[in-house]
Amino acid sequence: MSMVVLIGLLLIGGVIAWWTERINSDWPRWVALATVCAALLYLLRITASLSLESFELVPDPHDGASWLLHLKLAWIPRFGINFELAMDGLSLLLVALTLLLGLIAIASSWSEINFKTGFFHANLLWTLAGVCGVFLALDLFLFFLFWEVMLIPMYLLIAIWGHENSGYAAMKFFIFTQFSGLLMLLSIVVLAWQGAVTNGLLSFSYFDLLGLPLEGPLAWVTMLGFFIAFTVKLPGFPFHTWLPDAHTQAPTAGSVLLAGILLKTGAYGLLRFCIPLFPDISAQFAPIAMGLGAAGVIYGAILAFGQTDFKRLVAYSSVSHMGFVLLGLYAWNTLALQGAVMQMVAHGVSTAALFTLAGSLQQRLHTRDMRQMGGLWHQAPRMGACAMFFALASLGLPGLGNFVAEFLILLGLFAVQPWLCAVAALGLISAAIYALWMMQQTFQGEPDTGRQMRDFNGREMLAMTTMIVALIGLGLYPQPVLDLVEPTLDALQQEVRSDVIRAFATTSAAQ
Repeated sequence: MSMVVLIGLLLIGGVIAWWTERINSDWPRWVALATVCAALLYLLRITASLSLESFELVPDPHDGASWLLHLKLAWIPRFGINFELAMDGLSLLLVALTLLLGLIAIASSWSEINFKTGFFHANLLWTLAGVCGVFLALDLFLFFLFWEVMLIPMYLLIAIWGHENSGYAAMKFFIFTQFSGLLMLLSIVVLAWQGAVTNGLLSFSYFDLLGLPLEGPLAWVTMLGFFIAFTVKLPGFPFHTWLPDAHTQAPTAGSVLLAGILLKTGAYGLLRFCIPLFPDISAQFAPIAMGLGAAGVIYGAILAFGQTDFKRLVAYSSVSHMGFVLLGLYAWNTLALQGAVMQMVAHGVSTAALFTLAGSLQQRLHTRDMRQMGGLWHQAPRMGACAMFFALASLGLPGLGNFVAEFLILLGLFAVQPWLCAVAALGLISAAIYALWMMQQTFQGEPDTGRQMRDFNGREMLAMTTMIVALIGLGLYPQPVLDLVEPTLDALQQEVRSDVIRAFATTSAAQ
Protein backbone atom coordinates (compact mmCIF):
# COMPACT_ATOMS: atom_id res chain seq x y z
CA MET A 1 0.00 0.00 0.00
CA SER A 2 3.02 2.29 0.18
CA MET A 3 2.57 3.47 -3.43
CA VAL A 4 -1.08 4.31 -2.73
CA VAL A 5 -0.01 6.30 0.33
CA LEU A 6 2.54 8.21 -1.76
CA ILE A 7 -0.03 9.26 -4.38
CA GLY A 8 -2.72 9.85 -1.77
CA LEU A 9 -0.39 12.13 0.18
CA LEU A 10 -0.05 14.43 -2.82
CA LEU A 11 -3.79 14.40 -3.56
CA ILE A 12 -4.77 15.14 0.05
CA GLY A 13 -2.04 17.76 0.34
CA GLY A 14 -3.58 19.55 -2.62
CA VAL A 15 -6.99 19.63 -0.93
CA ILE A 16 -5.45 20.99 2.29
CA ALA A 17 -3.47 23.64 0.39
CA TRP A 18 -6.67 24.80 -1.31
CA TRP A 19 -8.56 24.93 1.98
CA THR A 20 -5.86 26.83 3.92
CA GLU A 21 -6.13 29.76 1.52
CA ARG A 22 -9.25 30.77 3.47
CA ILE A 23 -7.11 31.29 6.57
CA ASN A 24 -3.99 32.88 5.07
CA SER A 25 -2.91 33.30 1.44
CA ASP A 26 0.69 32.34 2.35
CA TRP A 27 -0.20 29.03 3.98
CA PRO A 28 -0.76 27.07 0.72
CA ARG A 29 2.88 27.60 -0.21
CA TRP A 30 4.05 26.06 3.05
CA VAL A 31 1.49 23.25 2.86
CA ALA A 32 2.63 22.38 -0.68
CA LEU A 33 6.28 22.49 0.35
CA ALA A 34 5.64 20.31 3.40
CA THR A 35 3.58 17.85 1.34
CA VAL A 36 6.25 17.31 -1.32
CA CYS A 37 8.98 17.06 1.34
CA ALA A 38 6.89 14.49 3.20
CA ALA A 39 6.32 12.53 -0.03
CA LEU A 40 10.04 12.60 -0.78
CA LEU A 41 10.93 11.43 2.72
CA TYR A 42 8.31 8.68 2.45
CA LEU A 43 9.83 7.58 -0.87
CA LEU A 44 13.25 7.45 0.80
CA ARG A 45 11.74 5.35 3.59
CA ILE A 46 10.25 2.97 1.02
CA THR A 47 13.61 2.71 -0.72
CA ALA A 48 15.48 2.11 2.53
CA SER A 49 13.10 -0.71 3.45
CA LEU A 50 14.01 -2.63 0.28
CA SER A 51 16.97 -4.99 0.36
CA LEU A 52 20.00 -4.56 -1.88
CA GLU A 53 19.14 -7.85 -3.59
CA SER A 54 15.78 -6.40 -4.62
CA PHE A 55 17.47 -3.71 -6.69
CA GLU A 56 19.71 -6.27 -8.42
CA LEU A 57 16.80 -8.56 -9.33
CA VAL A 58 15.75 -8.42 -12.98
CA PRO A 59 11.96 -7.86 -13.00
CA ASP A 60 9.98 -10.45 -14.93
CA PRO A 61 7.95 -8.57 -17.58
CA HIS A 62 5.15 -11.13 -17.21
CA ASP A 63 5.00 -11.26 -13.41
CA GLY A 64 4.92 -8.52 -10.79
CA ALA A 65 6.36 -10.74 -8.04
CA SER A 66 9.95 -9.93 -9.02
CA TRP A 67 9.46 -6.14 -9.01
CA LEU A 68 10.52 -3.92 -6.13
CA LEU A 69 6.88 -3.31 -5.18
CA HIS A 70 3.64 -4.66 -6.61
CA LEU A 71 0.04 -4.06 -5.59
CA LYS A 72 -3.03 -5.50 -7.31
CA LEU A 73 -6.54 -4.89 -6.02
CA ALA A 74 -9.81 -5.74 -7.72
CA TRP A 75 -11.49 -2.59 -8.99
CA ILE A 76 -13.99 -3.32 -11.79
CA PRO A 77 -13.69 -7.11 -12.11
CA ARG A 78 -16.52 -7.40 -14.63
CA PHE A 79 -14.33 -5.65 -17.20
CA GLY A 80 -11.01 -7.05 -15.98
CA ILE A 81 -9.89 -3.69 -14.57
CA ASN A 82 -7.70 -3.73 -11.47
CA PHE A 83 -6.02 -1.12 -9.32
CA GLU A 84 -2.52 -2.31 -10.15
CA LEU A 85 0.63 -0.42 -9.25
CA ALA A 86 4.22 -1.61 -9.48
CA MET A 87 7.66 -0.10 -8.99
CA ASP A 88 11.01 -1.07 -10.43
CA GLY A 89 14.26 0.87 -10.70
CA LEU A 90 13.05 2.97 -13.62
CA SER A 91 9.80 3.91 -11.88
CA LEU A 92 11.66 4.74 -8.67
CA LEU A 93 14.09 7.02 -10.50
CA LEU A 94 11.33 8.93 -12.30
CA VAL A 95 9.14 9.30 -9.21
CA ALA A 96 12.14 10.70 -7.33
CA LEU A 97 12.78 13.13 -10.21
CA THR A 98 9.11 14.15 -10.11
CA LEU A 99 9.19 15.00 -6.42
CA LEU A 100 12.52 16.84 -6.60
CA LEU A 101 11.32 19.00 -9.48
CA GLY A 102 8.07 19.50 -7.58
CA LEU A 103 10.14 21.22 -4.89
CA ILE A 104 11.84 23.35 -7.56
CA ALA A 105 8.45 24.30 -9.02
CA ILE A 106 7.15 25.42 -5.62
CA ALA A 107 10.32 27.42 -4.93
CA SER A 108 10.24 29.08 -8.36
CA SER A 109 6.63 30.23 -7.91
CA TRP A 110 7.00 31.37 -4.29
CA SER A 111 6.73 35.09 -5.02
CA GLU A 112 5.29 34.91 -8.54
CA ILE A 113 1.76 33.71 -7.71
CA ASN A 114 -0.23 36.30 -5.78
CA PHE A 115 -3.87 35.31 -6.37
CA LYS A 116 -5.74 32.06 -5.73
CA THR A 117 -2.59 30.65 -4.18
CA GLY A 118 -4.49 27.77 -2.63
CA PHE A 119 -6.00 26.57 -5.89
CA PHE A 120 -2.67 27.06 -7.67
CA HIS A 121 -0.75 24.84 -5.27
CA ALA A 122 -3.60 22.33 -5.24
CA ASN A 123 -3.30 21.96 -9.00
CA LEU A 124 0.47 21.74 -8.74
CA LEU A 125 0.26 18.88 -6.22
CA TRP A 126 -2.46 17.11 -8.20
CA THR A 127 -0.25 17.28 -11.30
CA LEU A 128 2.55 15.64 -9.32
CA ALA A 129 0.14 12.95 -8.12
CA GLY A 130 -0.99 12.24 -11.68
CA VAL A 131 2.59 11.98 -12.93
CA CYS A 132 3.56 9.61 -10.10
CA GLY A 133 0.52 7.52 -10.98
CA VAL A 134 1.61 7.35 -14.62
CA PHE A 135 5.04 6.09 -13.58
CA LEU A 136 3.56 3.44 -11.25
CA ALA A 137 0.35 2.21 -12.95
CA LEU A 138 0.54 -1.14 -14.75
CA ASP A 139 -3.15 -1.64 -15.43
CA LEU A 140 -3.56 0.14 -18.75
CA PHE A 141 -6.99 1.53 -17.88
CA LEU A 142 -5.58 2.92 -14.61
CA PHE A 143 -2.60 4.26 -16.56
CA PHE A 144 -4.97 6.14 -18.87
CA LEU A 145 -6.85 7.51 -15.86
CA PHE A 146 -3.67 8.95 -14.36
CA TRP A 147 -2.69 10.22 -17.82
CA GLU A 148 -5.87 12.30 -17.82
CA VAL A 149 -5.53 13.29 -14.15
CA MET A 150 -2.25 15.06 -14.85
CA LEU A 151 -3.73 16.81 -17.90
CA ILE A 152 -6.56 18.70 -16.19
CA PRO A 153 -4.61 20.50 -13.41
CA MET A 154 -1.85 21.40 -15.87
CA TYR A 155 -4.47 22.92 -18.18
CA LEU A 156 -5.74 25.00 -15.26
CA LEU A 157 -2.22 26.10 -14.29
CA ILE A 158 -1.67 27.47 -17.80
CA ALA A 159 -5.16 28.91 -18.32
CA ILE A 160 -5.56 30.69 -14.96
CA TRP A 161 -2.02 31.73 -14.01
CA GLY A 162 -0.47 31.99 -17.46
CA HIS A 163 0.59 35.10 -19.30
CA GLU A 164 -0.91 37.30 -22.01
CA ASN A 165 -2.17 34.57 -24.37
CA SER A 166 -2.69 31.81 -21.83
CA GLY A 167 -6.19 30.83 -22.95
CA TYR A 168 -5.06 29.95 -26.47
CA ALA A 169 -1.98 28.04 -25.23
CA ALA A 170 -3.97 26.10 -22.64
CA MET A 171 -6.63 25.10 -25.15
CA LYS A 172 -4.02 24.04 -27.70
CA PHE A 173 -2.26 21.95 -25.04
CA PHE A 174 -5.56 20.38 -24.01
CA ILE A 175 -6.70 19.55 -27.55
CA PHE A 176 -3.38 17.98 -28.58
CA THR A 177 -3.09 15.91 -25.42
CA GLN A 178 -6.76 14.97 -25.21
CA PHE A 179 -7.05 13.89 -28.84
CA SER A 180 -3.87 11.81 -28.70
CA GLY A 181 -4.98 10.38 -25.35
CA LEU A 182 -8.24 9.21 -26.91
CA LEU A 183 -6.23 7.43 -29.60
CA MET A 184 -4.33 5.66 -26.85
CA LEU A 185 -7.59 4.72 -25.10
CA LEU A 186 -8.90 3.13 -28.30
CA SER A 187 -5.65 1.21 -28.64
CA ILE A 188 -5.90 0.03 -25.03
CA VAL A 189 -9.42 -1.25 -25.63
CA VAL A 190 -8.34 -3.07 -28.82
CA LEU A 191 -5.38 -4.59 -26.99
CA ALA A 192 -7.59 -5.80 -24.12
CA TRP A 193 -10.12 -7.21 -26.59
CA GLN A 194 -7.34 -9.07 -28.44
CA GLY A 195 -6.13 -10.42 -25.10
CA ALA A 196 -9.63 -11.70 -24.31
CA VAL A 197 -9.80 -13.43 -27.71
CA THR A 198 -6.35 -14.99 -27.30
CA ASN A 199 -6.31 -15.89 -23.61
CA GLY A 200 -10.03 -16.15 -22.89
CA LEU A 201 -9.61 -13.55 -20.14
CA LEU A 202 -10.51 -9.87 -20.33
CA SER A 203 -7.71 -7.97 -18.62
CA PHE A 204 -6.06 -4.56 -18.86
CA SER A 205 -2.98 -5.69 -16.91
CA TYR A 206 0.39 -5.00 -18.50
CA PHE A 207 1.55 -8.46 -17.45
CA ASP A 208 -1.34 -10.15 -19.26
CA LEU A 209 -1.08 -8.10 -22.45
CA LEU A 210 2.62 -8.62 -23.17
CA GLY A 211 3.33 -11.03 -26.00
CA LEU A 212 -0.08 -10.94 -27.68
CA PRO A 213 0.05 -12.19 -31.30
CA LEU A 214 -0.97 -9.00 -33.11
CA GLU A 215 -0.47 -8.91 -36.85
CA GLY A 216 -1.47 -6.98 -39.92
CA PRO A 217 -3.18 -3.57 -40.13
CA LEU A 218 -4.79 -4.00 -36.69
CA ALA A 219 -1.37 -4.25 -35.05
CA TRP A 220 -0.11 -1.17 -36.90
CA VAL A 221 -3.13 0.95 -36.03
CA THR A 222 -3.03 -0.11 -32.38
CA MET A 223 0.69 0.57 -32.06
CA LEU A 224 0.34 3.98 -33.74
CA GLY A 225 -2.34 4.94 -31.22
CA PHE A 226 0.20 4.48 -28.43
CA PHE A 227 3.07 6.01 -30.43
CA ILE A 228 1.19 9.20 -31.34
CA ALA A 229 -0.07 9.71 -27.78
CA PHE A 230 3.40 9.34 -26.30
CA THR A 231 5.18 11.28 -29.05
CA VAL A 232 2.78 14.21 -28.69
CA LYS A 233 3.66 14.40 -25.00
CA LEU A 234 7.41 13.82 -25.63
CA PRO A 235 7.07 15.99 -27.83
CA GLY A 236 8.49 14.62 -31.04
CA PHE A 237 8.54 16.16 -34.49
CA PRO A 238 6.01 16.85 -36.07
CA PHE A 239 3.65 16.63 -33.05
CA HIS A 240 5.46 19.32 -31.06
CA THR A 241 3.63 22.51 -32.04
CA TRP A 242 1.70 22.81 -28.77
CA LEU A 243 4.89 22.97 -26.69
CA PRO A 244 6.33 26.43 -27.51
CA ASP A 245 2.98 28.12 -26.86
CA ALA A 246 2.35 26.19 -23.64
CA HIS A 247 5.83 26.91 -22.29
CA THR A 248 5.73 30.56 -23.25
CA GLN A 249 2.38 31.26 -21.62
CA ALA A 250 2.67 28.97 -18.57
CA PRO A 251 3.72 30.32 -15.18
CA THR A 252 7.24 29.39 -14.14
CA ALA A 253 6.10 26.40 -12.07
CA GLY A 254 4.02 25.17 -15.00
CA SER A 255 7.01 25.37 -17.34
CA VAL A 256 9.17 23.52 -14.80
CA LEU A 257 6.61 20.73 -14.52
CA LEU A 258 6.04 20.56 -18.27
CA ALA A 259 9.72 20.42 -19.21
CA GLY A 260 10.97 18.52 -16.20
CA ILE A 261 8.47 15.70 -15.83
CA LEU A 262 5.42 15.80 -18.14
CA LEU A 263 7.56 15.41 -21.25
CA LYS A 264 9.22 12.40 -19.60
CA THR A 265 5.87 10.61 -19.34
CA GLY A 266 5.90 10.37 -23.13
CA ALA A 267 9.38 8.83 -23.17
CA TYR A 268 8.41 6.49 -20.34
CA GLY A 269 5.30 5.38 -22.23
CA LEU A 270 7.34 4.50 -25.31
CA LEU A 271 9.89 2.58 -23.26
CA ARG A 272 7.47 0.77 -20.96
CA PHE A 273 4.44 0.17 -23.17
CA CYS A 274 4.72 1.00 -26.86
CA ILE A 275 7.84 -0.98 -27.83
CA PRO A 276 7.42 -4.02 -25.49
CA LEU A 277 3.72 -4.46 -26.32
CA PHE A 278 4.37 -4.32 -30.08
CA PRO A 279 7.89 -5.69 -30.65
CA ASP A 280 7.41 -6.87 -34.25
CA ILE A 281 5.72 -3.69 -35.45
CA SER A 282 8.15 -1.52 -33.49
CA ALA A 283 11.05 -3.25 -35.24
CA GLN A 284 9.56 -2.40 -38.63
CA PHE A 285 8.64 1.12 -37.53
CA ALA A 286 12.00 1.88 -35.87
CA PRO A 287 13.69 3.50 -38.92
CA ILE A 288 10.74 5.89 -39.26
CA ALA A 289 10.74 6.70 -35.55
CA MET A 290 14.47 7.33 -35.55
CA GLY A 291 14.11 9.49 -38.65
CA LEU A 292 11.55 11.61 -36.80
CA GLY A 293 13.93 11.78 -33.84
CA ALA A 294 16.82 12.99 -35.99
CA ALA A 295 14.55 15.51 -37.72
CA GLY A 296 13.43 16.78 -34.31
CA VAL A 297 17.03 17.23 -33.16
CA ILE A 298 17.91 19.44 -36.14
CA TYR A 299 14.56 21.19 -36.52
CA GLY A 300 14.34 22.09 -32.83
CA ALA A 301 17.89 23.46 -32.83
CA ILE A 302 17.29 25.62 -35.92
CA LEU A 303 14.03 27.00 -34.55
CA ALA A 304 15.64 27.67 -31.16
CA PHE A 305 18.30 29.80 -32.82
CA GLY A 306 15.60 31.84 -34.55
CA GLN A 307 13.80 32.90 -31.36
CA THR A 308 13.93 36.22 -29.56
CA ASP A 309 11.64 35.07 -26.73
CA PHE A 310 13.70 33.44 -23.96
CA LYS A 311 11.04 30.87 -23.11
CA ARG A 312 10.37 29.91 -26.73
CA LEU A 313 14.09 29.36 -27.26
CA VAL A 314 14.25 26.96 -24.31
CA ALA A 315 11.03 25.28 -25.49
CA TYR A 316 12.42 24.56 -28.96
CA SER A 317 15.65 23.34 -27.38
CA SER A 318 13.50 20.77 -25.56
CA VAL A 319 12.16 19.55 -28.90
CA SER A 320 15.76 19.08 -30.02
CA HIS A 321 16.94 17.32 -26.87
CA MET A 322 13.92 15.03 -26.66
CA GLY A 323 14.64 13.98 -30.25
CA PHE A 324 17.72 12.28 -28.80
CA VAL A 325 15.43 10.29 -26.50
CA LEU A 326 13.39 9.05 -29.46
CA LEU A 327 16.61 8.02 -31.21
CA GLY A 328 17.88 6.18 -28.14
CA LEU A 329 14.66 4.32 -27.49
CA TYR A 330 14.28 2.98 -31.02
CA ALA A 331 17.97 2.10 -31.34
CA TRP A 332 17.07 -0.38 -28.57
CA ASN A 333 20.48 -1.49 -27.38
CA THR A 334 21.99 -1.17 -23.94
CA LEU A 335 24.04 1.98 -24.56
CA ALA A 336 21.25 3.81 -26.34
CA LEU A 337 18.64 2.92 -23.70
CA GLN A 338 20.96 3.96 -20.88
CA GLY A 339 21.52 7.25 -22.70
CA ALA A 340 17.78 7.77 -23.18
CA VAL A 341 17.12 7.31 -19.46
CA MET A 342 20.01 9.62 -18.57
CA GLN A 343 18.66 12.21 -21.00
CA MET A 344 15.24 12.03 -19.34
CA VAL A 345 16.84 12.85 -15.99
CA ALA A 346 19.51 15.34 -17.07
CA HIS A 347 17.22 17.22 -19.44
CA GLY A 348 14.56 17.36 -16.73
CA VAL A 349 16.98 19.11 -14.39
CA SER A 350 18.74 21.43 -16.85
CA THR A 351 15.61 22.61 -18.66
CA ALA A 352 13.72 23.10 -15.40
CA ALA A 353 16.57 25.36 -14.33
CA LEU A 354 16.48 27.35 -17.59
CA PHE A 355 12.74 27.89 -17.26
CA THR A 356 13.23 28.98 -13.66
CA LEU A 357 15.74 31.53 -14.95
CA ALA A 358 13.33 32.64 -17.66
CA GLY A 359 10.55 33.09 -15.11
CA SER A 360 12.83 35.08 -12.81
CA LEU A 361 13.83 37.38 -15.67
CA GLN A 362 10.23 37.93 -16.71
CA GLN A 363 9.17 38.65 -13.14
CA ARG A 364 11.93 41.26 -12.78
CA LEU A 365 11.96 42.83 -16.26
CA HIS A 366 8.35 42.17 -17.33
CA THR A 367 9.54 40.89 -20.69
CA ARG A 368 10.81 37.69 -22.28
CA ASP A 369 12.30 39.47 -25.30
CA MET A 370 16.08 38.97 -25.26
CA ARG A 371 16.54 42.04 -27.46
CA GLN A 372 15.45 44.15 -24.48
CA MET A 373 17.97 42.54 -22.16
CA GLY A 374 21.75 42.54 -22.48
CA GLY A 375 24.42 43.23 -19.89
CA LEU A 376 22.47 41.54 -17.13
CA TRP A 377 25.58 39.84 -15.74
CA HIS A 378 26.79 43.22 -14.47
CA GLN A 379 23.57 43.76 -12.51
CA ALA A 380 22.89 40.15 -11.47
CA PRO A 381 26.17 38.22 -11.37
CA ARG A 382 24.74 35.22 -9.50
CA MET A 383 21.96 34.88 -12.06
CA GLY A 384 24.48 35.24 -14.90
CA ALA A 385 26.74 32.54 -13.47
CA CYS A 386 23.82 30.15 -13.10
CA ALA A 387 22.62 30.91 -16.63
CA MET A 388 26.08 30.20 -18.03
CA PHE A 389 26.27 26.88 -16.19
CA PHE A 390 22.91 25.65 -17.44
CA ALA A 391 23.56 26.93 -20.97
CA LEU A 392 26.76 24.87 -20.99
CA ALA A 393 24.87 21.89 -19.59
CA SER A 394 22.25 22.25 -22.32
CA LEU A 395 24.88 22.25 -25.10
CA GLY A 396 26.39 19.05 -23.68
CA LEU A 397 29.57 20.16 -21.92
CA PRO A 398 31.68 17.14 -20.89
CA GLY A 399 31.51 16.54 -17.15
CA LEU A 400 27.80 17.30 -16.93
CA GLY A 401 24.83 14.93 -17.14
CA ASN A 402 23.56 16.02 -20.56
CA PHE A 403 26.89 15.10 -22.19
CA VAL A 404 26.83 11.60 -20.72
CA ALA A 405 23.26 11.10 -21.95
CA GLU A 406 23.77 12.29 -25.51
CA PHE A 407 27.14 10.56 -25.86
CA LEU A 408 25.64 7.21 -24.84
CA ILE A 409 22.73 7.69 -27.24
CA LEU A 410 25.05 8.47 -30.15
CA LEU A 411 27.25 5.46 -29.34
CA GLY A 412 24.26 3.15 -29.29
CA LEU A 413 22.75 4.74 -32.37
CA PHE A 414 25.98 4.39 -34.37
CA ALA A 415 25.78 0.60 -34.01
CA VAL A 416 22.46 0.45 -35.87
CA GLN A 417 22.10 3.65 -37.93
CA PRO A 418 25.49 5.33 -38.60
CA TRP A 419 24.08 7.95 -40.97
CA LEU A 420 21.37 9.02 -38.56
CA CYS A 421 24.02 9.20 -35.86
CA ALA A 422 26.00 11.63 -38.03
CA VAL A 423 22.90 13.76 -38.58
CA ALA A 424 22.01 13.75 -34.87
CA ALA A 425 25.57 14.73 -33.94
CA LEU A 426 24.96 18.01 -35.76
CA GLY A 427 22.47 18.74 -32.99
CA LEU A 428 25.36 19.04 -30.53
CA ILE A 429 26.96 21.73 -32.70
CA SER A 430 23.63 23.53 -33.13
CA ALA A 431 23.05 23.44 -29.38
CA ALA A 432 26.33 25.24 -28.79
CA ILE A 433 25.30 27.96 -31.25
CA TYR A 434 21.89 28.77 -29.79
CA ALA A 435 22.92 28.32 -26.14
CA LEU A 436 25.88 30.69 -26.39
CA TRP A 437 23.86 33.13 -28.54
CA MET A 438 21.24 33.17 -25.77
CA MET A 439 23.94 34.05 -23.24
CA GLN A 440 25.34 36.78 -25.46
CA GLN A 441 21.94 38.37 -26.07
CA THR A 442 20.82 38.21 -22.44
CA PHE A 443 23.78 38.55 -20.11
CA GLN A 444 26.68 39.93 -22.17
CA GLY A 445 27.19 43.41 -23.57
CA GLU A 446 26.77 46.83 -22.05
CA PRO A 447 24.23 47.07 -19.20
CA ASP A 448 21.33 49.48 -19.23
CA THR A 449 22.31 51.91 -16.50
CA GLY A 450 18.73 53.05 -16.07
CA ARG A 451 17.51 49.52 -15.34
CA GLN A 452 17.20 48.33 -11.78
CA MET A 453 17.25 44.56 -11.32
CA ARG A 454 17.80 42.48 -8.20
CA ASP A 455 19.92 39.37 -8.22
CA PHE A 456 18.95 35.88 -7.06
CA ASN A 457 18.09 35.71 -3.37
CA GLY A 458 18.92 32.86 -0.99
CA ARG A 459 15.84 30.78 -1.83
CA GLU A 460 16.47 31.01 -5.56
CA MET A 461 20.16 30.23 -5.18
CA LEU A 462 19.33 27.17 -3.09
CA ALA A 463 17.14 25.85 -5.90
CA MET A 464 19.81 26.62 -8.50
CA THR A 465 22.57 25.05 -6.42
CA THR A 466 20.54 21.87 -5.99
CA MET A 467 20.21 21.48 -9.76
CA ILE A 468 23.85 22.38 -10.36
CA VAL A 469 25.00 19.68 -7.94
CA ALA A 470 22.62 17.18 -9.55
CA LEU A 471 23.98 17.79 -13.06
CA ILE A 472 27.60 17.65 -11.91
CA GLY A 473 26.88 14.41 -10.06
CA LEU A 474 25.20 12.90 -13.13
CA GLY A 475 28.12 13.98 -15.29
CA LEU A 476 31.00 12.85 -13.11
CA TYR A 477 29.44 9.73 -11.57
CA PRO A 478 26.41 8.47 -13.53
CA GLN A 479 26.90 4.86 -12.41
CA PRO A 480 24.27 4.86 -9.59
CA VAL A 481 21.57 5.88 -12.08
CA LEU A 482 22.73 3.32 -14.62
CA ASP A 483 22.88 0.59 -11.95
CA LEU A 484 19.38 1.46 -10.74
CA VAL A 485 17.77 1.08 -14.17
CA GLU A 486 19.99 -1.75 -15.46
CA PRO A 487 17.71 -4.62 -14.32
CA THR A 488 14.68 -2.94 -15.89
CA LEU A 489 16.44 -2.30 -19.19
CA ASP A 490 17.75 -5.88 -19.22
CA ALA A 491 14.23 -7.21 -18.69
CA LEU A 492 12.79 -5.05 -21.47
CA GLN A 493 15.56 -6.06 -23.86
CA GLN A 494 15.02 -9.73 -23.09
CA GLU A 495 11.37 -9.29 -23.94
CA VAL A 496 11.88 -7.82 -27.43
CA ARG A 497 15.56 -8.31 -28.23
CA SER A 498 15.23 -11.10 -30.78
CA ASP A 499 12.76 -9.11 -32.87
CA VAL A 500 14.04 -5.57 -32.65
CA ILE A 501 17.78 -6.17 -32.77
CA ARG A 502 17.43 -8.49 -35.75
CA ALA A 503 15.48 -5.84 -37.65
CA PHE A 504 18.02 -3.16 -36.82
CA ALA A 505 20.90 -5.38 -37.89
CA THR A 506 19.16 -6.04 -41.20
CA THR A 507 18.52 -2.34 -41.77
CA SER A 508 22.10 -1.38 -40.91
CA ALA A 509 23.55 -4.08 -43.15
CA ALA A 510 21.39 -2.92 -46.04
CA GLN A 511 22.84 0.55 -45.74
